Amino acid sequence: MKKLIFVGVLGLFLLGSCQSRSKADSHNHEGHNHDHSAHAQQTTSHNHEGCDHDHDHDQEHNHDHDHDHNHGHSHEEGNSDEIVLSKEKAEAAGVKSAVIKPGTFNQVIKTSGQVLAAQGDEATAVATVAGVVSFRNRLLEGMSVNKGSSLLTVSAKNMVDGDPIQKARVTFEKAQKEFERMQALVKNKIVSEKDFNQAELEYQNARISYEAVAKNHSTGGQMIISPITGFVKNILVKEGDYVEVGQPVVSITQNRKLFLRAEVSEKYYSHLHTISSANFKTPYNNAVYQLNDLGGRLLSFGKAAGDNSYYVPVTFEFDNKGDILPGSFVEIYLLSSPINNVISLPHSALTEEQGSFFVYQQLDDECYKKQEVTLGADNGESIQILTGISAGERIVTHGAYQVKLASASNVLPAHSHEH
Repeated sequence: MKKLIFVGVLGLFLLGSCQSRSKADSHNHEGHNHDHSAHAQQTTSHNHEGCDHDHDHDQEHNHDHDHDHNHGHSHEEGNSDEIVLSKEKAEAAGVKSAVIKPGTFNQVIKTSGQVLAAQGDEATAVATVAGVVSFRNRLLEGMSVNKGSSLLTVSAKNMVDGDPIQKARVTFEKAQKEFERMQALVKNKIVSEKDFNQAELEYQNARISYEAVAKNHSTGGQMIISPITGFVKNILVKEGDYVEVGQPVVSITQNRKLFLRAEVSEKYYSHLHTISSANFKTPYNNAVYQLNDLGGRLLSFGKAAGDNSYYVPVTFEFDNKGDILPGSFVEIYLLSSPINNVISLPHSALTEEQGSFFVYQQLDDECYKKQEVTLGADNGESIQILTGISAGERIVTHGAYQVKLASASNVLPAHSHEH
């Protein structure tokens, strides 16, 4: 009897549980249909307002969903990768771009060296008498001087040996009188031809010496004359210095021809025979000069290193057409074997950020894209691009820094560029 009662109670419990679950499922199903119907009505309404085409409801729903998703992704990508700079601002900032085309680029050996005055274009004024230096006229390095103009004076008035000008004059006058006396005596054969010839020799030597020093003599002393027309390169003495006969006092350069002497490491010795030209950059104006534009030519390269050096000299000659300072130390880019089909860009096309280099691709009149590149050889004016851009792309060649500033702006104007 107890077993029958227990089975009855269990059956009633199971029946109640099944009815409760059925009601819950029915409620959830109705709610789901309601939400789906509302969502369909909203989607239909949205599609009806945004598009004029007739489509099946499911096709419209899927199309709009995909469109909205793609649109949001494109907008986010444009803000992160693309830079907007109006055409007017780009022109005002000097931004220029060009379509990249492969060309010929030379292998480069970068080193240092010096610009020297060419042989024959430089002369040195020397002291013609011993004495004390006096700068009666203003003389500065870099000043232009004419041939025959006075540079400084050397005076020996207060010297122990006396004034050499006066001594030369006395010697000349004495030799002249002796020669004239001998001329009268040799006709009457009172003196021999040998004695007459000796007197004539002494007279001529005294005359030459006196004329040499008296030619540039002044009340202040012996004037030292510029031997050529050019520029004062070095002043080798100071006011009040004592100089000997033949001592250099001022060097003059014409600066028409200059030498470029490069010091190349021994490890590049096997490549020296392939060098054809060079570019160099000066420290005082940071300008890059090309020897091809200056009528430059390779003179020679050393066959051995110096006694106290591990470098081999390479020497070029070129015309001084610019404001190039002889004696200055420069950075030199030796141009070796040519390489074909190379993409290269000028230095003005590159920007640097934490050791990485970037260029800017122009997508349309007002839209730019930042692109990282890998650099190769550098000839001082342009750089080989190994990776990052391709031929046919339009790249900013001048004003890249202005585009970089535009990319750093917090507020970017909207644009309608389409991909």
